[in-house]
Amino acid sequence: MPKASYHLIHPTNRTTSVIFASPHSGRDYSWEFLRKTLLDAHTIRSSEDAFVDRLFDSAPSHGSVFLKAGAPRAFLDLNRGVDELDPALIEGVTQKGTSARIASGLGIIPRVVANGRAIYHGKLSMDEARRRIDIYWRPYHATLRRLMTENHQRFGQSILVDCHSMPREAVAQLMHTSAGRPDIVIGDRFGAAASGELVDQVESFFAEAGFNVSRNAPFAGAYMVRQYGRPSKAHHAIQIEIDRSIYMDEANIVPNDNFGAVKAALKIITGKIADLGRSEQRMAAE
Repeated sequence: MPKASYHLIHPTNRTTSVIFASPHSGRDYSWEFLRKTLLDAHTIRSSEDAFVDRLFDSAPSHGSVFLKAGAPRAFLDLNRGVDELDPALIEGVTQKGTSARIASGLGIIPRVVANGRAIYHGKLSMDEARRRIDIYWRPYHATLRRLMTENHQRFGQSILVDCHSMPREAVAQLMHTSAGRPDIVIGDRFGAAASGELVDQVESFFAEAGFNVSRNAPFAGAYMVRQYGRPSKAHHAIQIEIDRSIYMDEANIVPNDNFGAVKAALKIITGKIADLGRSEQRMAAE
């Protein structure tokens, strides 16, 4: 079993309502888990948002808390709801009309990694699924809910920036546009998860840094932004997807020569996003 549900890095002084999170960068692949899979230790990492936690690790220096997963995505997907159980993988699940995501093997306990490669031979017990949810999913989300509530009480708002990466191949298959494939996709559930003004500002930071940016296409956001984004109540949630190929060698799962430059750019952008959540700026605008 992975050692920790999550890792929470606090700033020396929390000065902004922005929370940065990386729910898919966990890489604690325990021996117990690996011996149950059909995949080798390299292939099973193909669905991991590798190095995203390193790209955004400057968040605490800007006064933001930073929450990142401990357990890997192939073991349990924190960006799914507890009811997203895959009947093709979990014994005793009889629900009908499952979503396309679950049908493709990407439920809360994933059945496959990238390119549809099966993780297991056979099914897992319901007890095993519940154990993973109780030990890893529930603590992560309880902590995130607490942070959102604390920030709302302190600053009058809370802003979740949910950080992810996307395979270049997936973007190429899903995007057919003369504007070119995006380096960054910002998801706000088409305005349902965050204020338009806030998302406009975040988008402008990436564009000004030279990134090709798309909004809600091909990824509008999944469970995290849907669950935590309530802009009418000053709870905002934005998903950030970064094309993996701009900072890493996807086949070998190692940083590429551009990693340092991308990280440096994201450090500046992270600081600008953190500034959006400072109480001084909020009060000055009111």
